[in-house]
Amino acid sequence: MQNHFERGAGVLCHISSLPGKYGIGSLGKEAYRFVDILANCGVKYWQILPLMQTGFGDSPYQSVSCNSGNPYFIDLPTLKGEGLLEDDELEDSECEQGAINYGDLYNKRYKTLRIAYARFNKRAPEFIQFVDSGEFDDYALFMSLKSRYNTTFDNFPASYKYKEKLAVSEFKNSVFKSEYCFWQFLQFEFAKQWKALKAYANGKGIKIIGDIPLYVAYDSADVWGKSELFQLDKNLRPEAVAGVPPDYFSKDGQLWGNPLYDWAAMEKENFEWWINRISVAQKMYDVVRIDHFRGLDRYYSIAADQTTARKGVWKQASGLKMFKEAEKRLGKLNVIAEDLGVIDEGVIKLLKATGFPGMKVLMFAFDGNSKNEHLPKFIDENCVAYTGTHDNDTSLGYINNLSEDKLKELIVALREQLKIMNIPYPVVDKLDCARAFSLIALASKASIAVIPVQDIILADNSARMNVPSKGEGNWQFRLQAMPSIRNLGILRKFIKMTNR
Repeated sequence: MQNHFERGAGVLCHISSLPGKYGIGSLGKEAYRFVDILANCGVKYWQILPLMQTGFGDSPYQSVSCNSGNPYFIDLPTLKGEGLLEDDELEDSECEQGAINYGDLYNKRYKTLRIAYARFNKRAPEFIQFVDSGEFDDYALFMSLKSRYNTTFDNFPASYKYKEKLAVSEFKNSVFKSEYCFWQFLQFEFAKQWKALKAYANGKGIKIIGDIPLYVAYDSADVWGKSELFQLDKNLRPEAVAGVPPDYFSKDGQLWGNPLYDWAAMEKENFEWWINRISVAQKMYDVVRIDHFRGLDRYYSIAADQTTARKGVWKQASGLKMFKEAEKRLGKLNVIAEDLGVIDEGVIKLLKATGFPGMKVLMFAFDGNSKNEHLPKFIDENCVAYTGTHDNDTSLGYINNLSEDKLKELIVALREQLKIMNIPYPVVDKLDCARAFSLIALASKASIAVIPVQDIILADNSARMNVPSKGEGNWQFRLQAMPSIRNLGILRKFIKMTNR
């Protein structure tokens, strides 16, 4: 059975990339303004990256808790409106415009949030109910322990490392007001602000496409709280880790380092952990993109002592059983499968069995191979078309890096494609090529076509969000202002031209 999403245009822009005065995008007025802009252009989908609280490397794909919200996204003026911050405290939180400086944010933002927490009414019935639900118990305990010991969980004192019930209970009581409820407060405020923003977007006819990484970070509340579900040794260290073999992005492959799931243990508990994760995502978003979907069929296992991903073995996962159980308990799943990378018959079978749409990326398409699966002729209704993803260069950055001969070949290929689609659009220079990528994606048969905001503003590779396997300098891209009236006008025109 196929997932037929409403035909529409989408824009990819993470919350962190929104403009504003406080160093990183937030769930405040700029997010609402962005929704208005999207609605005015006829956009039906807003795609974001994972909303989770980031850990090491500030990557949204390396979180301290897979169901958490990022405290950096909490809008500070909204807290002021609740009487939790003063004008001078807001001013102290202002940052220079430009790329996100995560070091500065870490040093300043939590101090501001603790000031807000000190004024917060911890006896409010809705907050007590939120804490008592237990949803963020492991998270709040884990972050409280991190605050005290400032190290990875495998270096916690043994009684905490192994989560001994009495020791953890006594610790919780000792830090209940000072730490435990502070971390609960952050999730409470985030959830409230996110719920309001999503309701506003939905009211404007815009669906949110959220993103859940396949794996969780090693140093996370998820692994600490449910260590039995991961491939760990008796010291709770990974026996093997996740990654992908050498590919388009890296000759050494990508050594992600995430712990691997123990699928036998997952199956034994009837996939409770995964189903809860999907259930949370389905409530947070209208559509859920699962990153590295292929790892739910077979996953690449790299021995923990390896320094690259060159040596690894493929092992079987239990994705199909998990999805069948999830659909039985949750109903129809609105999922997009990120099926890029090494795709084999098993992944194709899993996609077919679930009916989830896969992804096509035009930046991969025009290499002269007439059988390239990313070519528009192979894009059907049950898939999502992209000019590029958060892991790609921007369209203009990609085009700028082509040799003169390759650029000429691309211009010819784009002209031919537009002619096949019966779209009168001249392609003469590099900017035309970049626009043509967006136009072809929108004109394709794909139910959803997603354009990264960088391609709407025709940004070069200085605006790239992520370079896979590069250790630093990622996730920092930020809009300095909303897209110009001219660029938005072109987007609106393209959406009308392609009946989206």
